[in-house]
Amino acid sequence: MMESSSDSKRSLLSRVFLSPEEKRLRAGWRILLQTLILVVLFFLFGLVLSFFINYLSNQILFISQLSSLLAVTLSILIGRRLFDKRSFKSLGLDISAHALSDILAGTLISALIMGLIFLAEWAIGWLQFEGFAWKIHAAEDIIANIFVYVIIFLMVAWSEELISRGYWLQNIEDGTNTGWAILLSSSFFALGHATNPNVSPIAIFALVFAGFFLAFGYLRTRQLWLSMGLHFGWNLFEGVILGFPVSGLKVFRIIIQSQTGPVLWTGGEFGPEAGLIIVPALIIGAGLIYWYTDERRKT
Repeated sequence: MMESSSDSKRSLLSRVFLSPEEKRLRAGWRILLQTLILVVLFFLFGLVLSFFINYLSNQILFISQLSSLLAVTLSILIGRRLFDKRSFKSLGLDISAHALSDILAGTLISALIMGLIFLAEWAIGWLQFEGFAWKIHAAEDIIANIFVYVIIFLMVAWSEELISRGYWLQNIEDGTNTGWAILLSSSFFALGHATNPNVSPIAIFALVFAGFFLAFGYLRTRQLWLSMGLHFGWNLFEGVILGFPVSGLKVFRIIIQSQTGPVLWTGGEFGPEAGLIIVPALIIGAGLIYWYTDERRKT
């Protein structure tokens, strides 16, 4: 029996837009729609929250990250319910006995690898130690700045891991396979930093590998808590504690230091994640992730 023209068109549209396994949109369309909602929500939240900048001591970074957190979270809640036909929690947000330990372990792993980078650059002579924050700032200013940046970096870790290792990686994995999901989600993650200060093609390329590292934390647990801890610890210890730029951004720092080594190795004004020194650090970090998660995967 011949298929009618209208039936043929419906069949073609179904193949283009709908998943063959179940009645929902294909992964690419789901990501596109969620992204469009994200852009609209980010603009709206940013517009509303911008009125409060004067009341937050001009903490534009705080407002930006709060807008991002609200927009990312709400857009993914909508995306999971309407497009993915899945629960929000199924992205890897189970509140289990491992959740807090994963966050703490991730934070400590990143603290260790950033500490090793600092010590290596100092020992080689690529870094000049200049003092501590309390020489130029009052105690109450130091406490206030640490508190603000802890909140900022918690928001960054939640937002960027929820969308990168959560929505993007897992939807791409549904539509293709794990390898493509890691590569594409890490590439999108890196390109998300393309407008940061002092960015370069090398920095973007290096951030893809940082994305691989964070994806490894997710894949070893199939939960987002470990990668969130890794991301939070990375930013906090890189910038606030050890005094490096954080992906090109200058933040409050407890240790005052300056970079004197070759930019190819140190990452220069963008931070260590844009330098070759990050390669052995990521390898060590991946080993620590493997060791931390090994016993759990055996049970």
